[in-house]
Amino acid sequence: MPELPEVETVRRGLEPVLVGRRIARVDLARDGLRFPFPKSFAARLEGTTVTGLSRRAKYLIASLSSGESWLIHLGMTGRFTIVAPDGRPQGLGEFYYETAADAAARGPHDHVVIDLDGGWRLIYADPRRFGIMDLIVSGNEGRHVLLDHLGIEPLGNAMNAENLAMAFAGKKAPLKAALSDQKIIAGLGNIYVCEALFRAGLSPLKPASSLVTKAGAPRVGLERLVQAIRAVLTEALAAGGSTLRDYAGADGVAGQFQQRFDVYDREGSPCKRAGCGGTVRRHVQAGRSTFYCPRCQR
Repeated sequence: MPELPEVETVRRGLEPVLVGRRIARVDLARDGLRFPFPKSFAARLEGTTVTGLSRRAKYLIASLSSGESWLIHLGMTGRFTIVAPDGRPQGLGEFYYETAADAAARGPHDHVVIDLDGGWRLIYADPRRFGIMDLIVSGNEGRHVLLDHLGIEPLGNAMNAENLAMAFAGKKAPLKAALSDQKIIAGLGNIYVCEALFRAGLSPLKPASSLVTKAGAPRVGLERLVQAIRAVLTEALAAGGSTLRDYAGADGVAGQFQQRFDVYDREGSPCKRAGCGGTVRRHVQAGRSTFYCPRCQR
């Protein structure tokens, strides 16, 4: 599933094409994706102008001139293809038929096709149909059932050791589980949690509360962790995300951060930390693979 850097990469790729353009026509190939489309979905989109495109956790939110916001989640295999007026496609995802993604062709998984003014076209394809699309009254996004529980943004100002200390105090859950809890930190996924914990030198198995003093203050390790999370996500964004099966950037170029993984998907490989000499281990937590070095992550 695309994580925060991948979703933000998509947002940055869509923004210059989508924002400021009027939605001329919406063609739906089915009644919904993971959930049914909202009532009169196509009609409510048609004729509106996209006034902004933001991200909340792993969700995209397009503000519309109608006073509604278009909520989008890519699920596991959702992706947009931008088709320029000359028919040139800019695709997202290796599963898509590269030679068929033009203005005339339709792939079997193209569920939403949007014609914009100026001759641009936006195609949403989703083989597994785990994606989500909904319409919300603008200004009420934070009260939507899919967004109202989300925690702090990992690249926002609220992401600091003091706030994490309050969230971790008395929490017996393993550190990996606490960091993956979307109610605490929004949008931080499995890959980048593993990488951040490695950089901070912290075991994913230790209790989250161990990074907080009895008085509720953050310990040094928590300060390191906050810095590591910011650094990992910032570097991943600069690299265009990570290529995982069918993900690629908004310009069709695959993300490159996977080439810099220190521990993720490196089970049995030597630890990259200088002088460590340990071996990367895989441990299953809550059904997800956790990769770490048991020697230098404590």
